[in-house]
Amino acid sequence: MTGKKIDVDKLDLERMKDKTTEEPGTLPYAHHSGSALIKPEDKGKITGRAVAAMQSQTDMQMAQIYEQMQLLADQAKKIKARVEVSERIYQASIAFEPLINHTYFLYQKEDGSDFLSMIAPEEWGRKKDFAAFVAEVKLLADHTWEIVRENI
Repeated sequence: MTGKKIDVDKLDLERMKDKTTEEPGTLPYAHHSGSALIKPEDKGKITGRAVAAMQSQTDMQMAQIYEQMQLLADQAKKIKARVEVSERIYQASIAFEPLINHTYFLYQKEDGSDFLSMIAPEEWGRKKDFAAFVAEVKLLADHTWEIVRENI
């Protein structure tokens, strides 16, 4: 076998001693060529990924809350419309006792007063006793009126 001979007198044994250990698992770097690769973590990259994931998650949750708010606002508008039409109907002329879950028709006369009828606008024939059809309504159990069809 041929090769270079190592001159032991020229080796700095103290310096080499600093590069060895009895417990290689505690070294912050690979201690021989077969060791696992150890890379220092990029803390900025880790933090950036965590913040991006957190923002994505909270954006999704905020979107869900917004949708729920929209649904509640729509429900509130429908209740408000029911109250308004209910007040208008209870101020109107009613010549019969309305029954719960039955459909009726609200009309406006020439003089601006309202009346409730069991006759649909299509059923009146030639003699119409109203100036305008306002809405088809249904009496609910809480005695508010649901608008089934509105003449817009």
